[in-house]
Amino acid sequence: MTLHIFNPEHDIALASGLKNFTAPHAGRQLRYDLGWLPALYADKGDLVLVENLEKAIRGTRFMKVNTRRFISNVPSSSDDRKWMDQVTHVEPWGWDAAVRRSLTEMGVDEGCLPSPQEIEVIRQLSHRRTAAQLLTTIKEPGMAGEAFECSSTDEVHELLKSYGRLVVKAPWSSSGRGVRFLSSEDVLQSPSFSGWLRNTLSAQGTVMTEPYYNKVKDFGMEFTSDGQGSVSFEGLSLFHTSNGAYTGNLIATEQAKREQLNRYIPIELIDHVQQNICTYLGDFLRGKYRGPFGIDMMIVAADGSQGSNILHPCVEVNLRRTMGHVALALQPLLNPENDNELLRAMHIDYNNNNYKLRIKRL
Repeated sequence: MTLHIFNPEHDIALASGLKNFTAPHAGRQLRYDLGWLPALYADKGDLVLVENLEKAIRGTRFMKVNTRRFISNVPSSSDDRKWMDQVTHVEPWGWDAAVRRSLTEMGVDEGCLPSPQEIEVIRQLSHRRTAAQLLTTIKEPGMAGEAFECSSTDEVHELLKSYGRLVVKAPWSSSGRGVRFLSSEDVLQSPSFSGWLRNTLSAQGTVMTEPYYNKVKDFGMEFTSDGQGSVSFEGLSLFHTSNGAYTGNLIATEQAKREQLNRYIPIELIDHVQQNICTYLGDFLRGKYRGPFGIDMMIVAADGSQGSNILHPCVEVNLRRTMGHVALALQPLLNPENDNELLRAMHIDYNNNNYKLRIKRL
């Protein structure tokens, strides 16, 4: 039996590297309000660990996924304990030292969990240098994308002189929080950026630096690694961001998403990149990572070419489950007829000190 956990503070926990990690208030609130999200992709009969049983039942009622059993994060009865004793596999949103510690304290058999050494391997693979490595492997002539790992402010400033505009990213950070957009006109006089850069270099050792691109459209691909050399493609993710932070996903059939992307670049190119990722990452993740992951990409405007677009095949590698996986799970639940014309938008709304999953028809 599989136990699922939504730990949205995962990226920040990775940055800390601590097993005794306390998430910021926003992360704790998101987990409390939307801990039921794994019920959307869990198999029938699986367990979903939540902090609020009432919110979990209410949140999934309209999704018709009540065959998943919710269990409190503090097993409060012999019945809860009985279910916990049947757990043979655990799937959090993402693996980090903090979620492993909390599971061991709950009494989950350590044989179901990665070892501390395996957790550290996942943490290192989650460093943004992995995206840079993958980019150099799958990028082909005619594609966009460069990434540099910098260990000093001087290196960042030299790149800024060369490119004029940069995107600087902390090696580990949550959506949008560890990303800075810079231009040569103002950055050298910006004390806020200089302080952020010094602090990030001190805490995490390096920063990842990329040229700024004129983005036309965000999208991604969702995958699963079996940890034994095979990576399977799960589906496309069409999403929106604001200043680098996730704001929402499109819920649609694969055919509808392919048709949308084909308006910008040939769909055959996307298929080619997807196949190359499965081939390369199957071997790269062998014996290191088992579970879902996503790769963010974007379509950018080609410099000096009126109306022409090119593909950036690897902006981010998210070695965890993503909201794109949630959107993939929602599609058959909301639209079992597989109507290519029916489109919905999904986003997380924060209002009155509560997070809610919102879905609207387009």
